[in-house]
Amino acid sequence: MTYASHIIKSSKKLYNAQNILGHEPAILVRCFSKNGGPSTDLLRPCQHSFVPSKGDGSFRFSVEGIPNKANGFNHGHRMPSCKAFKGYFLSTATKMDISTACLGFNKSSPCCQRSARRGFSTDSGLPSHQEIGMPSLSPTMTEGNIARWLKKEGDKISPGEVLCEVETDKATVEMECMEEGYLVKIIHGDGAKDIKVGEVIAITVEEEDAIEKFKDYKAPASTTADEVKGSPDPTPSTKEVLEPVSSPGPKISKADEAPQAEEDDRIFMSPLARKLAQDHNVPLSSVNGTGPEGRIVKADIEDYLASSLKGVPKSAKETSAHTLEYSELPLSQIRKVTASRLLLSKQSIPHYYLTVDACVNKLMDLRSQLNTLQEASGGKRISVNDLVIKAAALALLKVPQCNSSWMKDYIRQYHNVNINIAVQTDNGLFVPVIRDADKKGLSKIAEEVKHLAQKAKDNSLKPEDYEGGTFTVSNLGGPFGIKQFCAIVNPPQAAILAVGSAEKRVIPGDGPNQFEFRSFMPVTLSCDHRVIDGAIGAEYLKAFKGYIENPQSMLI
Repeated sequence: MTYASHIIKSSKKLYNAQNILGHEPAILVRCFSKNGGPSTDLLRPCQHSFVPSKGDGSFRFSVEGIPNKANGFNHGHRMPSCKAFKGYFLSTATKMDISTACLGFNKSSPCCQRSARRGFSTDSGLPSHQEIGMPSLSPTMTEGNIARWLKKEGDKISPGEVLCEVETDKATVEMECMEEGYLVKIIHGDGAKDIKVGEVIAITVEEEDAIEKFKDYKAPASTTADEVKGSPDPTPSTKEVLEPVSSPGPKISKADEAPQAEEDDRIFMSPLARKLAQDHNVPLSSVNGTGPEGRIVKADIEDYLASSLKGVPKSAKETSAHTLEYSELPLSQIRKVTASRLLLSKQSIPHYYLTVDACVNKLMDLRSQLNTLQEASGGKRISVNDLVIKAAALALLKVPQCNSSWMKDYIRQYHNVNINIAVQTDNGLFVPVIRDADKKGLSKIAEEVKHLAQKAKDNSLKPEDYEGGTFTVSNLGGPFGIKQFCAIVNPPQAAILAVGSAEKRVIPGDGPNQFEFRSFMPVTLSCDHRVIDGAIGAEYLKAFKGYIENPQSMLI
């Protein structure tokens, strides 16, 4: 945008450009690739790369969109936004009677949320360079952390190579470079925290000779700070307002106003009480007056001193005896996002909970048979959790109301059954997704669950590994032995299934003195009452229980 902004800011040049644009149509291009990389093409003639102009007869643009000659332009300015640039250019073009049919703007281009921007040589003498900004790697990301840099200053970089690892609000994602060149300056090093999306994190150049010129380069202040600093104060000071005003009446200075305000707010008390309070440094605002009309008297000050002195030794003794030792742990991005989303869920979603016990004897027998076949064929072993995921997905087909989201003005019911599974790691809680779980076999589900769980523990999940879920399963029974618990709904979903541990129970038989042992697994469904009524939630648990107690039906 650098040279385009120079054209706009130089209004005389733009008005003189009527002959330029009238002679040959020009296209103003501001486009981004799918990966967020910008194009440097700014003003490109439709047919040729040479456009004559008024003046010395030459106004040239190279094939790459970088002007070879742009007389009178100050190269130190930058256009603040594409929206302002578009509006100013079109309005000026309209005044000049220039046809704007060939001016194309991509409304969907995230030009204001840049992940990298092109910068050129400025008045400081720096060569052409590219400023790489913090990219937006997930829909909810507003800031990120630099986990580590895989390239060092001075290294040559090529398209597709990994520059650094960025810790987003969901996971740690590798950031790839988009253009060939050299990494000359790292603005934010390893472990940098809370970097806003779009903030510059590194500088690259195309030529190796330019590396030395950036040795002592210091990053400029952020755009926000510059805008605040440079913007004039809209509220004039009192001095500026009062100076031009002349009044025949007497002027009241601030020194004269102060006693009046102090007199209005003063505390009424007897002279003896005032002296006693001054001698003992008593805060008068903490004393309640019992005299006439709330006046503070000597007895009030004495009562305050007595109560204060009585409590000091005991309080000091307790404080010294119960001193706590602690350490403060820094919050990771995933911990911050988990905390904010769960708080939002409990505050905004009307939860209710339904619990049912499902007999798992037949399920355990089927699992043993399937694992025997899996071991013979070299496949992954099937866990109880894999069977639970399959049963939860098939139950959603029977009760699709539970496979929905609250969208304020309507309820969105999904036709895909994508099951998120809660995975606890040292870095926090992750919820990778099993897509189309209703259509996949148990062997495929087992393989994907183990693969995604390992990626979560390695902190290497990508956005496609956890986005797009419609229902969540959280199992604390098998791994941790939790009997029963109530999970928090994962927005924007409308339900989450909490699975407890199976336990053996004695069940009475048909005849006297007859009994048998059976294993029961408690499951609790947490529902968003705006989407799922109580009877609908009960129907879902009935369907889920039917698949668990008759697992062969899942194989049909």
